[in-house]
Amino acid sequence: MRLTESIRITCPRERVFAYTQDYGQRLVWDTFLREAVLMDGATQAGPGVKAWCVSWHGLGMETQYVSFQPPAVTAVKMTRGPRLFESFAGSWRFDEDGPGVTRVTFTYAFALRRPFGGLTPLLKWTLTREVRGRLKDLKRRLDAGVPGAARLAG
Repeated sequence: MRLTESIRITCPRERVFAYTQDYGQRLVWDTFLREAVLMDGATQAGPGVKAWCVSWHGLGMETQYVSFQPPAVTAVKMTRGPRLFESFAGSWRFDEDGPGVTRVTFTYAFALRRPFGGLTPLLKWTLTREVRGRLKDLKRRLDAGVPGAARLAG
């Protein structure tokens, strides 16, 4: 199953990319999560880096960055997660959509283990709602003028 959601944010894509990949800021804007940390001593996101994130529902997932191309795209795959997922992967794209404007697109693909397959439509609906909320919260935070955001891009 795959889902894609996007939003337009009036902020340069370099700044948006840097802000979203700063795990020190992640919980400030990402209301889907209650925990987000880089693993194995990593201090910055990048290719091969693993992260541990726990949703506000309490479900934890370890992911590994498989692509990291500032300021355009980042992608992760699940390396350990809730039993219901057979697989899970996600990408975030940051496209220029005019001067100083970024279109942020989150795409997620997942498959559920048996016997959870019947939950796919419900999970897709729930994840779509959550992703829309995350994007709106990111936009709201950046529109409010994030302190230090210029530093993040530089």
